[in-house]
Formats: sequence, C-alpha cells, structure tokens
Amino acid sequence: MVQPQRIHHSSDLTRTIDALVTNEGAAAHPYVQSRKLVDGRDATRNLADAVHFFGLLHGRQPGLMDLAAGRAVESAERHWFDQATVAFARERAYLSSLSAAAGPIPSTAGQHHCETTALAQGHAIDMLGQSERRGCALGAAIAMALDWRAIRAVMDAAASRLDVAARPAALPDLHETVALIDMQGGSPAVERAMLFGAQQLLAQHRGLWDLLATRELVRSPA
Repeated sequence: MVQPQRIHHSSDLTRTIDALVTNEGAAAHPYVQSRKLVDGRDATRNLADAVHFFGLLHGRQPGLMDLAAGRAVESAERHWFDQATVAFARERAYLSSLSAAAGPIPSTAGQHHCETTALAQGHAIDMLGQSERRGCALGAAIAMALDWRAIRAVMDAAASRLDVAARPAALPDLHETVALIDMQGGSPAVERAMLFGAQQLLAQHRGLWDLLATRELVRSPA
C-alpha cells in the first residue's frame, strides 16, 4: 500500500535506524501491504478500525513527542522537538476528526480485550517517552516520526473513504532528523539506548497492526 521513505545513510546509527523502520515499520507489515485497507467492500470498515485504534494509541495528550521533549538536553534536540510536538499535535487533531467521521468502532468479537490491549500499548509508549536512560526517548521519538509517514498514508486513505479533507502533514524534516541521529554517534551507551527506544516503539506499532489484522479476519472469516 505504501512505500517507505528512505533516508540518507550518514552514519552507522542512521543506517541501523533506517533499516529498522524499513524492515519492522508500518510499510513492511503484511496487513498494510495487503489490499484489505484500500480495496473491497470491507475496506472502509478496516480503515475505520485503524483510525480508531491509532487514536487509542496516539490520540492522548501528552503524547510520546511531548513526553520525550521533556528529556531533550541539547539545543539541536530541543529544536527538533519544537517541530515534532507541533506536528503531532496536528496529527492528534487529524485522528480525532477521522474518528468522528468514522463513527463507532467496527463491531468485532473480543472488543473490550482489543481496546485494553491498545491502551496497554499506549502506556508502554508513554514509558519510552519518560525513560531516564539517555537516548531512549529520543530513539523512540525519531522512530515514531519516521514510521508515521507510512501510517499517515493509511490515515489519508481513510480520509478519502470518509470524505474528510486530508490535512497536510508537517512532520520533522528528514535532513534535520538525520543530522540529529548523526550527532548522537560516538557514545555506545546513547546509541544502544536510541536503538532500544526505536525498536520498542516499532514493536508496539507492529503489535497494533497485528491486532488490526486479526480483527479483520474475525469480522471476515474465510
């Protein structure tokens, strides 16, 4: 459905984070790669499901970007988070408008358990944003900004189906993001923490896509 937006490999750390997002992010997930979110009679319902559950995951305030911004200590980090927090405040508003247009969450067996799972995933993401480990929150935030490009494509597909005007995204600039990653090189402890944060953030997103794929199968058994 979507193609990942690759970033220039300026350093080993940049290369590793790029590979993580490319191979483990939304664009690589089988459910996102399938046509179930864009084709067929169930596509609107599947997109509505994605809208609602990503709203559960990232619709709260403060979100990951807000929490991680509080851990920024360098001027370059603070500048990047100035962009990121504004951008994701707009994304929360976009998710809210899409959720309102989508109506109730599509009825699916095990609904309460699914919502509880998504809320637990959101809590795990919040914990990443509040981590005291230098670099962890930053790594999670960067992975979020990079992975959101593929997630946003799904949200825009939902907007088209729901007759909602798609809002332009103003995500942090890729070149500035790469420069920020490169600045962290040279400290093995920080690099490990950034990779941990990125891996854990992507794992939560992947877990949600797994949940959405399972919900689609339950609603439309073969």
